[in-house]
Amino acid sequence: MKRYVIDTNLFFNMGSGLGYGKRTEEVVCALTKVAKGARENGTFELLAPPRVVEEFLSFFEDKNQSFIKEFLTVVTVKSPEASSLSLPASVFYEFVGDIRTRSYRGLRIGEEEITRAGRSFVGSPALSAQDFQKKIGEFVKSFRDRYRNATRTGFLDSLADLDLILLAKEQDASLVSADEGVVKWGRLFGVKEATPEVFGLHLKDLPSE
Repeated sequence: MKRYVIDTNLFFNMGSGLGYGKRTEEVVCALTKVAKGARENGTFELLAPPRVVEEFLSFFEDKNQSFIKEFLTVVTVKSPEASSLSLPASVFYEFVGDIRTRSYRGLRIGEEEITRAGRSFVGSPALSAQDFQKKIGEFVKSFRDRYRNATRTGFLDSLADLDLILLAKEQDASLVSADEGVVKWGRLFGVKEATPEVFGLHLKDLPSE
Protein backbone atom coordinates (compact mmCIF):
# COMPACT_ATOMS: atom_id res chain seq x y z
CA MET A 1 0.00 0.00 0.00
CA LYS A 2 1.31 3.44 -0.91
CA ARG A 3 1.54 5.95 1.92
CA TYR A 4 1.33 9.75 1.83
CA VAL A 5 2.20 12.13 4.65
CA ILE A 6 0.08 15.23 4.08
CA ASP A 7 0.71 18.82 5.16
CA THR A 8 -1.91 21.32 6.36
CA ASN A 9 -1.30 23.76 3.52
CA LEU A 10 -2.91 21.37 1.01
CA PHE A 11 -6.29 22.39 2.40
CA PHE A 12 -5.78 26.13 2.80
CA ASN A 13 -3.46 27.08 -0.06
CA MET A 14 -5.74 27.02 -3.07
CA GLY A 15 -2.75 27.75 -5.28
CA SER A 16 -0.94 24.57 -4.27
CA GLY A 17 -2.05 22.77 -7.43
CA LEU A 18 -3.94 19.98 -5.68
CA GLY A 19 -6.99 20.67 -7.85
CA TYR A 20 -9.69 19.44 -5.50
CA GLY A 21 -11.75 22.59 -5.07
CA LYS A 22 -11.67 26.35 -4.55
CA ARG A 23 -12.60 26.30 -0.87
CA THR A 24 -11.16 24.40 2.07
CA GLU A 25 -14.37 22.48 2.74
CA GLU A 26 -14.54 21.32 -0.88
CA VAL A 27 -10.95 20.08 -0.74
CA VAL A 28 -11.46 18.25 2.56
CA CYS A 29 -14.67 16.57 1.39
CA ALA A 30 -13.23 15.53 -1.98
CA LEU A 31 -10.09 14.07 -0.43
CA THR A 32 -12.16 12.27 2.21
CA LYS A 33 -14.26 10.60 -0.47
CA VAL A 34 -11.24 9.36 -2.42
CA ALA A 35 -9.40 8.26 0.73
CA LYS A 36 -12.36 6.19 1.90
CA GLY A 37 -12.38 4.20 -1.31
CA ALA A 38 -8.62 3.82 -1.24
CA ARG A 39 -8.72 2.42 2.30
CA GLU A 40 -11.30 -0.16 1.30
CA ASN A 41 -9.33 -1.42 -1.72
CA GLY A 42 -5.92 -1.03 -0.08
CA THR A 43 -4.61 1.46 -2.64
CA PHE A 44 -3.11 4.11 -0.37
CA GLU A 45 -3.10 5.49 3.16
CA LEU A 46 -3.00 9.10 4.36
CA LEU A 47 -0.87 9.86 7.40
CA ALA A 48 -0.35 13.01 9.48
CA PRO A 49 1.47 13.71 12.76
CA PRO A 50 -0.61 14.93 15.73
CA ARG A 51 0.91 18.41 15.58
CA VAL A 52 -0.17 18.77 11.96
CA VAL A 53 -3.70 17.62 12.81
CA GLU A 54 -3.80 20.21 15.62
CA GLU A 55 -2.62 22.84 13.14
CA PHE A 56 -5.33 21.77 10.69
CA LEU A 57 -8.03 22.03 13.35
CA SER A 58 -6.81 25.45 14.52
CA PHE A 59 -8.06 26.99 11.26
CA PHE A 60 -11.69 26.21 12.12
CA GLU A 61 -13.84 27.99 14.67
CA ASP A 62 -16.22 25.03 14.83
CA LYS A 63 -14.09 21.91 15.02
CA ASN A 64 -17.14 19.65 15.38
CA GLN A 65 -18.39 20.09 11.82
CA SER A 66 -19.29 16.75 10.28
CA PHE A 67 -16.96 17.08 7.27
CA ILE A 68 -13.99 17.61 9.62
CA LYS A 69 -14.86 14.58 11.75
CA GLU A 70 -15.36 12.45 8.65
CA PHE A 71 -12.00 13.52 7.24
CA LEU A 72 -10.21 12.56 10.45
CA THR A 73 -11.61 9.03 10.15
CA VAL A 74 -9.62 8.45 6.95
CA VAL A 75 -6.30 9.82 8.21
CA THR A 76 -3.88 7.74 10.25
CA VAL A 77 -2.60 10.05 12.98
CA LYS A 78 0.86 8.97 14.10
CA SER A 79 3.91 10.55 15.72
CA PRO A 80 7.30 9.64 14.28
CA GLU A 81 9.49 7.57 16.58
CA ALA A 82 12.25 10.16 16.58
CA SER A 83 14.45 8.30 19.10
CA SER A 84 14.79 5.29 16.79
CA LEU A 85 15.51 7.16 13.54
CA SER A 86 19.04 7.32 12.17
CA LEU A 87 19.81 10.56 10.32
CA PRO A 88 22.88 11.62 8.32
CA ALA A 89 25.28 14.02 10.03
CA SER A 90 25.45 16.08 6.83
CA VAL A 91 21.88 17.23 7.46
CA PHE A 92 22.84 18.72 10.81
CA TYR A 93 25.85 20.49 9.31
CA GLU A 94 23.50 22.01 6.74
CA PHE A 95 20.96 22.88 9.43
CA VAL A 96 23.47 24.66 11.70
CA GLY A 97 24.99 26.50 8.76
CA ASP A 98 21.58 27.65 7.59
CA ILE A 99 20.64 28.91 11.06
CA ARG A 100 23.89 30.88 11.26
CA THR A 101 23.32 32.46 7.85
CA ARG A 102 19.72 33.36 8.65
CA SER A 103 20.67 34.85 12.03
CA TYR A 104 23.21 37.09 10.31
CA ARG A 105 20.61 38.17 7.73
CA GLY A 106 18.18 39.01 10.52
CA LEU A 107 20.83 41.07 12.32
CA ARG A 108 21.67 43.02 9.15
CA ILE A 109 17.99 43.72 8.49
CA GLY A 110 17.58 45.01 12.05
CA GLU A 111 20.54 47.35 11.61
CA GLU A 112 19.22 48.63 8.28
CA GLU A 113 15.74 49.33 9.63
CA ILE A 114 17.09 51.11 12.73
CA THR A 115 19.26 53.29 10.49
CA ARG A 116 16.31 54.09 8.23
CA ALA A 117 14.13 54.99 11.17
CA GLY A 118 16.81 57.18 12.72
CA ARG A 119 17.37 59.08 9.49
CA SER A 120 13.65 59.72 9.07
CA PHE A 121 13.56 61.58 12.40
CA VAL A 122 16.61 63.78 11.77
CA GLY A 123 15.51 67.42 11.68
CA SER A 124 11.86 66.52 12.36
CA PRO A 125 9.87 68.55 14.88
CA ALA A 126 8.89 66.91 18.13
CA LEU A 127 6.02 64.51 17.59
CA SER A 128 3.12 63.65 19.84
CA ALA A 129 3.11 60.13 21.28
CA GLN A 130 0.40 59.13 18.80
CA ASP A 131 2.21 60.55 15.77
CA PHE A 132 5.46 58.96 16.90
CA GLN A 133 3.83 55.54 17.19
CA LYS A 134 2.27 55.95 13.76
CA LYS A 135 5.57 56.90 12.12
CA ILE A 136 7.73 54.33 13.87
CA GLY A 137 5.06 51.70 13.22
CA GLU A 138 5.89 51.78 9.51
CA PHE A 139 9.49 50.78 10.25
CA VAL A 140 8.43 48.11 12.75
CA LYS A 141 6.15 46.54 10.14
CA SER A 142 8.88 46.66 7.50
CA PHE A 143 11.35 45.06 9.92
CA ARG A 144 8.95 42.27 10.87
CA ASP A 145 8.15 41.44 7.24
CA ARG A 146 11.79 41.43 6.11
CA TYR A 147 12.97 39.54 9.20
CA ARG A 148 10.30 36.88 8.82
CA ASN A 149 11.16 36.40 5.15
CA ALA A 150 14.90 36.19 5.86
CA THR A 151 14.71 33.79 8.77
CA ARG A 152 11.69 31.60 8.00
CA THR A 153 11.18 31.28 4.24
CA GLY A 154 12.59 27.96 3.02
CA PHE A 155 13.33 26.80 6.56
CA LEU A 156 11.89 24.38 9.11
CA ASP A 157 10.26 26.83 11.48
CA SER A 158 8.07 24.49 13.53
CA LEU A 159 8.11 21.07 15.16
CA ALA A 160 5.12 20.16 12.98
CA ASP A 161 7.30 20.63 9.89
CA LEU A 162 9.97 18.35 11.31
CA ASP A 163 7.33 15.76 12.29
CA LEU A 164 6.16 15.61 8.66
CA ILE A 165 9.64 14.82 7.38
CA LEU A 166 10.52 12.31 10.09
CA LEU A 167 7.20 10.48 9.71
CA ALA A 168 7.65 10.26 5.93
CA LYS A 169 11.15 8.87 6.41
CA GLU A 170 10.06 6.39 9.07
CA GLN A 171 7.09 5.09 7.06
CA ASP A 172 8.88 5.20 3.67
CA ALA A 173 6.00 7.44 2.61
CA SER A 174 5.78 10.27 0.09
CA LEU A 175 5.76 13.74 1.61
CA VAL A 176 3.10 16.05 0.13
CA SER A 177 3.48 19.74 0.95
CA ALA A 178 3.31 23.17 -0.68
CA ASP A 179 5.77 24.57 1.87
CA GLU A 180 9.13 25.15 0.18
CA GLY A 181 10.98 24.78 3.49
CA VAL A 182 9.41 21.40 4.20
CA VAL A 183 10.14 20.21 0.66
CA LYS A 184 13.74 21.50 0.71
CA TRP A 185 14.59 19.84 4.02
CA GLY A 186 12.67 16.70 3.11
CA ARG A 187 15.06 16.30 0.20
CA LEU A 188 18.07 16.78 2.48
CA PHE A 189 16.68 14.07 4.77
CA GLY A 190 16.23 11.81 1.75
CA VAL A 191 12.47 11.30 1.92
CA LYS A 192 10.24 10.51 -1.03
CA GLU A 193 8.01 13.35 -2.21
CA ALA A 194 5.02 14.11 -4.39
CA THR A 195 4.03 17.61 -5.43
CA PRO A 196 0.42 18.55 -4.57
CA GLU A 197 -0.38 18.60 -8.30
CA VAL A 198 1.02 15.11 -8.94
CA PHE A 199 -0.64 13.83 -5.76
CA GLY A 200 -4.00 15.24 -6.89
CA LEU A 201 -3.70 13.72 -10.37
CA HIS A 202 -2.76 10.35 -8.91
CA LEU A 203 -5.79 10.33 -6.62
CA LYS A 204 -8.17 11.22 -9.46
CA ASP A 205 -7.11 8.01 -11.22
CA LEU A 206 -8.19 5.94 -8.24
CA PRO A 207 -11.69 4.63 -7.46
CA SER A 208 -13.63 6.61 -4.83
CA GLU A 209 -16.10 5.38 -2.29
